[in-house]
Amino acid sequence: MEIKIIALTTSIINVIISLIILIFYDFSLNHFQFLQDFDKVKFCDFYSGLDGISIYFVLVTTIITPIALLSNWSSIKVTVRAYAIIILLLETLLLAVFLLLDVFLFYIFFESILPPLFILIGLFGSNERVRASFYLFLYTLLGSLFLLLAILTMSSLMGTTDFDGLFKTLFEFNVQKFLFIGIFIAFAVKTPFIFLNLWLLKAHVESPLGGSVILAAIVLKLSLYGIYRLMLPILSKACLIYTPLVFAYCVITIIYASISTLRTIDFKEIVAYSSVAHAAVYILGSFSNSVIGIEGAILLGLGHAFVSSGLFICMGGVLYDRAHTRLVSLYRGMTVTMPLFSILLFILALGNMSTPLTINFIGEFMSLYGAFERLPLLGALGSSSIVLSAAFTIYLYNRVAFGGSLSRHFTYNFSDLNKREFTILLILVGFTVILGIYPALILDGLHYSVSTLIYSFDANTSYASLLLLITPKKLTRKYISK
Repeated sequence: MEIKIIALTTSIINVIISLIILIFYDFSLNHFQFLQDFDKVKFCDFYSGLDGISIYFVLVTTIITPIALLSNWSSIKVTVRAYAIIILLLETLLLAVFLLLDVFLFYIFFESILPPLFILIGLFGSNERVRASFYLFLYTLLGSLFLLLAILTMSSLMGTTDFDGLFKTLFEFNVQKFLFIGIFIAFAVKTPFIFLNLWLLKAHVESPLGGSVILAAIVLKLSLYGIYRLMLPILSKACLIYTPLVFAYCVITIIYASISTLRTIDFKEIVAYSSVAHAAVYILGSFSNSVIGIEGAILLGLGHAFVSSGLFICMGGVLYDRAHTRLVSLYRGMTVTMPLFSILLFILALGNMSTPLTINFIGEFMSLYGAFERLPLLGALGSSSIVLSAAFTIYLYNRVAFGGSLSRHFTYNFSDLNKREFTILLILVGFTVILGIYPALILDGLHYSVSTLIYSFDANTSYASLLLLITPKKLTRKYISK
């Protein structure tokens, strides 16, 4: 118990420090703040800082970590010290990704989260934990090799891996296209898009609850953060040209993942498929080349961190700890025996289907608005996520909360939420609702930083993009402004 208390106290101290940094951060300045320079090494500059985008990712990381520790507070009884060390190590490595201002160090810490996750799933996971840990490690490591090749290319061409130096660099158009492909493959695996998400399902289903929370809330947001660091500011022309293909891939992901969610019977897989569909929506907003779309993507990413964590705790924590099964068909009528749980689950379900007065609604609306403004047809198809997410979320909630009395498979009634579970879920629900009612708390700080990611283009460019991929030399002069 002492080890758990020490780990929880450490994570809460990190929350307090991040809130102090947020209070003293000056959002009217468009440069990195709180710079800390460390000893220089031969191949990169080891220094850290924050801007108006990364500060929110840091804040979410510090908030989710104590929740991940509390979620497994009573279920982890063996090798508790190892579990606490792994969770705190993951927090440190994730914070380093958001803080360090060198692209090579970004890659190093981007990949360094894999060994702790590998050990976490391998030690504390379910029956198929070894296979799941290898899926996670090998899939994401293979995809990230393309990111490493792109970073080495940048370094060899420019002689620097510093973010500030690369932001001022203008790569040739053909070079940008190849760099975009390499980086996008890595982020597509990490997001993950459909057909590249097999590792995610295995990892979520077999992972302990704390690992699922960190994986859904923070690890899946690394690709979103990487888009704002490596792709939009450095490869702006390539982003412009490949936007139709990215939008088409996102639409396919939204529809396929949502339909797959409707036919899934394992509630951890349901939340995992739901995460894939929502990730595709905020990627749509990220490539919309509009302030409203990019800000909406960040809001949806933050909202998804709270809602998905809450759903995993409700399903993989509260219900699983009591019944030790993940099959949705075995649960019926939880409202009768667990009314408090049903109310909080209902609010999280509303957030998952982006109902008004939740942060997910603001984020999804802005993301889809930006996508529709950029490419109306694909934006309209992407808006199918509104109906599909409502379909599978209501279907899930109805099967768990209503549908008759408790199944005959259980011989006793479940107890309602205890104080620890209620506190965790209330915190997540509070963030979801408060930021949905007053999203200006985040939007006011994003405006300046997001506006620097926008690039100008001719309106005809969107419709000539696919032709540009075929004959770039002729059409580049006509449609791409230098």
